[in-house]
Amino acid sequence: MRVNYGYLLAGAKAARGMAVIIDVFRAFTCTPLMFALGLKKSILVSHPHEALALKNRDKDLILVGEVGGLPIEGFDLGNSPSEILQRGASYFKGKTAVQRTSAGVQGALAALDVADEVMVASYNIARATSQYILAKQPVQVSLVAMGWDLKKRAPEDDWCARYLAHLLGAGDYNHLQALREIIFSKTAQRFLSPEEPKFPPEDPILCLQRDVYGFALKVRREKTAVVVDKAEIS
Repeated sequence: MRVNYGYLLAGAKAARGMAVIIDVFRAFTCTPLMFALGLKKSILVSHPHEALALKNRDKDLILVGEVGGLPIEGFDLGNSPSEILQRGASYFKGKTAVQRTSAGVQGALAALDVADEVMVASYNIARATSQYILAKQPVQVSLVAMGWDLKKRAPEDDWCARYLAHLLGAGDYNHLQALREIIFSKTAQRFLSPEEPKFPPEDPILCLQRDVYGFALKVRREKTAVVVDKAEIS
């Protein structure tokens, strides 16, 4: 099993074999959290207007996402795990979410066109994702760190990719070094600034917890939609 690294949208478009699209702050921390709270599935869309059009046809859908990190007008939730956690299980149980984000979702959609299989991941489901991959034993795994807004690499995604590689037996990982680089980076400090009220300070706490959930998440096509649901781990 070859393990390769990719970065930003170019990395997603170049992904081959089994692609793992990584977005720690915050898309693919939000997705497993919603599933843990009882979500049935998530639909991924590229543009906000696609999500709003789906909501017009089905009022029970939960719209979750951001543009430039900021909540979208007409959406039910921002791309914030702490906001999701506050809503609780009763809000998500049996429901379908629609997610639009600037990095992670775009990467998953791009990789689906070129890779054999696409997973989404963060620290929260890293071990479960590695267990799924090890059970499947693909010839090639492409770990794609999506970065901030598709414009710049972000240490939380780069380090999560290294953690996944380590779990797959393809390299070392030092979590203390990872935390030092992540916590003092611009992406994490944005959540701690009083000048950025739309970036809750609780979000990094939830994003940087490792191996919280015992399931992996797979992206697939369902008729005309792209959906995320739980993957069976052998």
